[in-house]
Amino acid sequence: MAERLRPETDAGLLDVVAWAAAEEVPLEILGHGSKRGIGRPVQAEYTLDVSGLAGVTLYEPDELVLSAKAGTPLSEVEKLLRDANQELAFEPIDYAPLFGGEAGSGTLGGVYAANLAGPRRIKAGAARDHVLGLAAVSGRGEAFKSGGRVVKNVTGYDLSKGLAGSWGTLAVVTDLTFKVLPRAERVATVLVKGLSDEAAGQAMCATMGSALEVSGAAHLPAETVADFGLGSDAVTALRLEGFPTSVAYRSAALKKLTEPQGPVEVLDVPASEDLWKKIRDAAPFQGEERPLWRISVAPRAGAALMGALASEPETGRLRWFYDWSGGLVWLSVEDDIEDAGAMKIRSALAASGGGHATLVRGPAALRTGVSPFQPQPEALAALSKRLKESFDPRGILNPGRMGA
Repeated sequence: MAERLRPETDAGLLDVVAWAAAEEVPLEILGHGSKRGIGRPVQAEYTLDVSGLAGVTLYEPDELVLSAKAGTPLSEVEKLLRDANQELAFEPIDYAPLFGGEAGSGTLGGVYAANLAGPRRIKAGAARDHVLGLAAVSGRGEAFKSGGRVVKNVTGYDLSKGLAGSWGTLAVVTDLTFKVLPRAERVATVLVKGLSDEAAGQAMCATMGSALEVSGAAHLPAETVADFGLGSDAVTALRLEGFPTSVAYRSAALKKLTEPQGPVEVLDVPASEDLWKKIRDAAPFQGEERPLWRISVAPRAGAALMGALASEPETGRLRWFYDWSGGLVWLSVEDDIEDAGAMKIRSALAASGGGHATLVRGPAALRTGVSPFQPQPEALAALSKRLKESFDPRGILNPGRMGA
């Protein structure tokens, strides 16, 4: 078992990374470990635990700005914001329950490192679109800062956005500043029942292109709809948020627009909020260990992709649902499928027009033999290699997690 190093100050963390860089000692970067099972297993003699760097350091509700240490629990941040009727608008997914962990156990640094987002991704973007600044230590053992506490135009490289989604392979973040936004006063969800995957994809894209300001669009096929407590018929969910009068007007308009396609029901709070939390956290796939894929594809291509995969006898029994107006497919496959279906999934993805398929969950042996992250085209892989060499030339930070 790797020895755990847990600095409690920025200076202490800088000393650890500088020592590791000088001695070329690999480090596994860890917060609370809620996303540890994503990516290839890291082979490192030491684990650098950043959970000791925790706490909100600045919160100015009137300025819509929050700063905190990277090891701050996300649940603590969300409670603080909720008490002030504010939120992280990109509603980051909580991965912990998918790995049998405690809900809310992730950290703010993990949110940034994985560039997380939830159903509102189609409207508000992901973590990188809301980060204002950071402080970090590179794999060279050098401390640096990027951005600040205000939204402004900058010249040069915006590292605070560029490092998002690098999974701790380029730098160890110590401090983060995010812009926050007011919470909606009311949330309602229009449910259209009985649509096929293809018809649902068309309906979601049509409503997203309307003036009704839909903030979430998901389709729950018969394979998974029961896990959301919505019966046995497929359900297409369309979320509306805002002022009560606006939501009421738009709900009526959206109901009228979708009624010709199938039976329609409107969910209000708290049922609506509960549904979108289940969608955000991939609730149907919690409490199991089957390999789980997260596939990003063009919204109108999702149904065709799943049709092609479901028709392949070698893929076994599949369970799935769609988020992001059909652009995100959560797909669970059987345990005994060769390579968890990686070759067939990525071949079908290429045939559908391209995209990304990430193996979110699987045993260590599977994640070692199969690339958990979508293999990059040659030119992009070369660019990623140059970035790694620039930030972490000795390869000490999370070595191998994202690939070779």
